[in-house]
Amino acid sequence: MRHRDTINHLGRKYGHRKSMLTNMAVSLIFAKRINTTVAKAKELRTFIEPILTASKVEVTYAESNAKSDEEKVAFKVKRMANHRLIFSRLRDKKAVKALYETVTPKIFDRPGGYTRILKTGFRLGDNAKTCLIELVDFNENYTQSKSGATKATKSTRRSRKKKTTTENASAPEAKETKAE
Repeated sequence: MRHRDTINHLGRKYGHRKSMLTNMAVSLIFAKRINTTVAKAKELRTFIEPILTASKVEVTYAESNAKSDEEKVAFKVKRMANHRLIFSRLRDKKAVKALYETVTPKIFDRPGGYTRILKTGFRLGDNAKTCLIELVDFNENYTQSKSGATKATKSTRRSRKKKTTTENASAPEAKETKAE
C-alpha cells in the first residue's frame, strides 16, 4: 500500500537523490532550461520552487523600507536566514550569486509557478518519457508574445452585420482621402 508515500524516490538512496536534485537545480539556474525525464522534472519542481520563493525575500524585505532600527535588524536576520537556507540546499556560491543577480529580479512579480515542464517524447534505449524543464520568465517566445500582444480580430465563417448609417456616412470620406 502507498499510504502517505508522497516522495518519488527515483530508484535512488536519499543521499544520491539529494545530490542529483541539487545538481539539477544548479544547472537549471545557470542554463535556464534542462532536458530530463518527466519524473525527475516533477521532483525538481518541488525542490526548486521553495528556493526561488525564498530568494525573493531579499528584495521584499529591503532595509530601506524599514522605519525603525528594530525592523531593520529583523529584516536583515530574515534575509540572512533565507540566504543560508538557499546555500544549504544548492551548495554552490556561484549558483546562489547567479540566482540573486539574474533569476530573482525576473521572478519578483510572479506569485508562484516559476518553472514549466514541456514534454518532448520518449528517450531512445529505455523509452523513458522525457521533457524540458525551464524557468518561465526566461523563455523569449512566451514573454514576447505576452508583452507585445495585440488582440487579433475574431474570424468567423458567417457574415458580419451591416454597419450602421453613421458609420457608413463617415466611410466615404475615408475612401476619398485615400484616393487623393
